[in-house]
Amino acid sequence: MKTRQFLAGLVAVAVLAGTSAFIAPKKVATLKVDTQKSILNWNGKKVTGEHSGTVKLSDGALTVDGGKLTGGSFAFDMNSIVCTDLTDAGYNAKFIGHMKSEDFFNTAKYPTSTFKITKVTPKGGDAYDITGNMTIKGITNAVTIPSTVKVTANGIEASGKATLDRTKYDIRYGSKSFFENIGDKAIYDDFVVEIKLVAGK
Repeated sequence: MKTRQFLAGLVAVAVLAGTSAFIAPKKVATLKVDTQKSILNWNGKKVTGEHSGTVKLSDGALTVDGGKLTGGSFAFDMNSIVCTDLTDAGYNAKFIGHMKSEDFFNTAKYPTSTFKITKVTPKGGDAYDITGNMTIKGITNAVTIPSTVKVTANGIEASGKATLDRTKYDIRYGSKSFFENIGDKAIYDDFVVEIKLVAGK
C-alpha cells in the first residue's frame, strides 16, 4: 500500500513539474541600443533636387519577450544631423545650419526626437509592422514602420523605413501646403527615414 502511495506521489510530482514547465512565463529581457552601430538615414526632396544624410541615436532600449520584439523606445540627437550629398564644405555647413534653425528642427529648443513603440505586429518570417509615437519638436504623431527584425543569441537587429509628413511636426518652411506661390523653391512635405537598430544585453 505504501509502495503504491509512493509511486502515485512520484507520478503527481512528475505531472506537476511538467505542468509548471509548460505554463512557465517566457523570459522578458531589456536590451540596450548600441548607439555606435545604430543610425537614422533621412532623405528629403524638393522641386529642383534632393538631399540625404544621417542622425545619430543618443539612447534607447528594446524589450524582447520569448524571443520576440514587444516594445521599446529610442532617442535621436538632432544636433548630430549631417548631410552626406553636399561636397562643398561651405554650402554643407550653411545647409545644416538652416536645418537646425527654427525654420526646420529648431535643435536649440528641441535637441532630441524620440520614438516609443506601442505595438508590434508580426507579418510573417522576419517582417513586422512596428507602430509607435514619433515626437519631433515636441509634437507627437503615431507612425507605423514596416520593419525587418532578427533576434539572435547576442541581441536584436531591426531595420525599417517610413515616410513622414514634416508639416505634422510644424516644419512648414518651403511647403506648398502653406505657401502656394513659391514655385520651384518648394520643398516636398514628405521625407523618408530609414532606421537601423542594433541592441544587446
